[in-house]
Amino acid sequence: MKLCRVGEAGQERPAMIDAEGGIRDLSGHVADIGPDAIGAEGLARLAAIDPASLPLIDGAVRYGPCVGGTRQFVAIGLNYADHAAESNLPIPEEPVVFNKWVSCIQGPNDPVPVPPGSRKTDWEVELGVIIGTEAYQVDEAAALDHVAGYCVINDVSEREWQQERGATWDKGKGFPGFGPIGPWLVTADEVGDPQALAMWLEVNGKRVQDGSSATMIFTVAQIVSYLSRFMRLLPGDVITTGTPPGVGLGQKPEPWYLKSGDVVTLGIEKLGSQRQEFVSAD
Repeated sequence: MKLCRVGEAGQERPAMIDAEGGIRDLSGHVADIGPDAIGAEGLARLAAIDPASLPLIDGAVRYGPCVGGTRQFVAIGLNYADHAAESNLPIPEEPVVFNKWVSCIQGPNDPVPVPPGSRKTDWEVELGVIIGTEAYQVDEAAALDHVAGYCVINDVSEREWQQERGATWDKGKGFPGFGPIGPWLVTADEVGDPQALAMWLEVNGKRVQDGSSATMIFTVAQIVSYLSRFMRLLPGDVITTGTPPGVGLGQKPEPWYLKSGDVVTLGIEKLGSQRQEFVSAD
């Protein structure tokens, strides 16, 4: 299934994408695409609904974040060897973990404010993992049983705040608008192998990232199991799993970054695409 949330910010209603790409209203069945709806039983109930029986939402709609009620937004850094190399950092022996504040989450096509005074706002197409059932101390073999589905994420980053303003990355990762999520939560059964998905990103029409989740250092199963050793993953939590090479920081002959007026488009095989215009927040 492809599940989504549509409507004005803060007033999104749950919906399902039918086989023809139509948006079908689910609000008669669930209050939201959130923690209470995306466990195994909840997804089974939604899967049993005939999309043709649901009201069709006509006209242009805004996609909101594809999951609501997220309490933890966890990120993995340097999870592609060639991205680690372009960042001039060693390949990690264990996953690099940091946080994106939940307040940065927004719809996949909403404008992204460039932070006041920013000189190094950067892009990162990433595979997002949405937790469906609580996970704590889970083995790698069982880790994917706790995943409701997957989505596209742009892990927008401010490199000066990330790398030059102290020892933690978090400060450069959670500015308002730095977490576009969606357009859809695509359930795990429809995605299949999460380690076989092509991914891409363009800035003003120029292709700068062109990779695959097949080249991740740590797989989704390894990441979920690893995180669950020291934290309790909750339904609705989002994990963003790292980016392939081609970010602004790694451009040659010298880095270049986003400014007001730039347009970023990105997508992942089976999971849809996003489009963001970057705007001044000064």
